[in-house]
Amino acid sequence: MSSIGHDAYRANAVETASPEQLTLMCYDGALRFMRRAAHALDGEDLSTASSATGRAQAIINELNITLDMDAGGDIARNLRDLYLFANRHLAAGLATRESKNIRESMDIIVGLREAWAQAMNLDVAAA
Repeated sequence: MSSIGHDAYRANAVETASPEQLTLMCYDGALRFMRRAAHALDGEDLSTASSATGRAQAIINELNITLDMDAGGDIARNLRDLYLFANRHLAAGLATRESKNIRESMDIIVGLREAWAQAMNLDVAAA
């Protein structure tokens, strides 16, 4: 598939997705960039690791700011804590050049992604 075709397909998928599907897409995107960051750190490619970490953090920040703290109660507060922890660990992994921290953040997001997919009655295998 050409880059233009792929971009059009992705844009259409986002535009037609339900809010629940968009959340799942965010988890999948964050995990994709975290894997890229961990792999880059293992290969000592700091430029790629930095870029991928920044993209993963941006997605996690988006998930965080969309939380409805009033309606979500304890669940929203717990999610916020997990998102903030994951972002801190991503930053620490990049600062210390240790992919272990990136992978620990991935474990958190994988768990959240699986729970979200189960709530949507979907296959829980991460993309």
